[in-house]
Amino acid sequence: MTRDLLRLSRRGLLGASGAAALAAPGLLRAQTKDPVRIGTAMPLTGAQAGYGNDFVTGMRMAVKDVNDAGGIAGRPVELVTLDTQAEPQLGINAVNRLIGVEKMPMVLVAWSSVVKAVAPICNREKVLEINTGANSPEIATLGDYVYTAFPLAEVDITKLAQYVYQTLGKRRAAVLYINNDTGIDAAKLYRDTFTKAGGQVVAFEAYDPKATEFTGMLLKTRAANPDVVHLHGLTADTPQVIAQMRQLGLTQQITTYSAGYNPKLIEQCGPAAEGLIVTSLAPGVQENANVAPFLERWKKEVGRVPNGLPYVQYQYDMIPLAKALYDHVDKKGQPATGDTLRDALVEIRTFDLPMTGKMVIDGHRVNKPVYLLTVKKGAFVPLATLS
Repeated sequence: MTRDLLRLSRRGLLGASGAAALAAPGLLRAQTKDPVRIGTAMPLTGAQAGYGNDFVTGMRMAVKDVNDAGGIAGRPVELVTLDTQAEPQLGINAVNRLIGVEKMPMVLVAWSSVVKAVAPICNREKVLEINTGANSPEIATLGDYVYTAFPLAEVDITKLAQYVYQTLGKRRAAVLYINNDTGIDAAKLYRDTFTKAGGQVVAFEAYDPKATEFTGMLLKTRAANPDVVHLHGLTADTPQVIAQMRQLGLTQQITTYSAGYNPKLIEQCGPAAEGLIVTSLAPGVQENANVAPFLERWKKEVGRVPNGLPYVQYQYDMIPLAKALYDHVDKKGQPATGDTLRDALVEIRTFDLPMTGKMVIDGHRVNKPVYLLTVKKGAFVPLATLS
């Protein structure tokens, strides 16, 4: 299984950076055999650690595959990971260390509040910041050194709101959202898209990120009598909101974004999760032949399915993406700096990545198909693909 995945990954790597780059006797190869060190700041502890640790595990699997295939310009890859707890100040501390102490020319970051908090540092220090999993639309406006490899909320939330109105025929929506950078902009986007389509948003309620009791908000929602509820939270709070909704007799259709695509949510909610519709921004086993062997490898090595498979697919692909950038710089005989890596990202522009497929850098955005899944008999099953 590992050998098969390696062959698939190697093809993806070659597609991303070009076979010629692997053979180029460039600067990186000539200078040293020291590792190419890639810095990442993720929540390894705290409420978001379940996702954060799986993000890093996905990256480490890719590092192994890249190293088994010869590394970057003949040099091994080393992942340097620091904890953010998904908190802005801890993210700032982590990125300051990655740049100031570890001397990273590029950092991989997720969680909207952290991506936004560290952007001024990366712009000031001319270090390439790549968002690997946050969805705030504001990420596209954070500066010359901040790019995203993950589609922002304007991709899946817009299409989801249109689907709810046009295909499901819903006319009265409630929007419930976590009151932070993840929820605020996405909730407004859903509200505006649904309203523009012709629907009415009858409740628009925020909740505190540390809340565990949602009765007041949900009673207001019940009184508004929506026929659909869109929930935009994080992995820790989303199951709690859904469970309390059902306990209070709210039986309406619930939709959420890709953070809800997690088997633990079904375990936590039980029957309350039935009918839930979630988005995914990565192809599944039916759309990409690389995903099934990756999933089997994960189960064998980790002992369970990943938290948020689509997110983990993107994390894996960040290492082939980084390899493509370094190979491009090496082929041109340049040192790897924030400027040269950023230029490589823009110049290559189109990447063929093993787990998420074709990615095109369009300014500071990327676009992808949106896959909808629904919970049926205790499992996520495909519902629709929105191109």
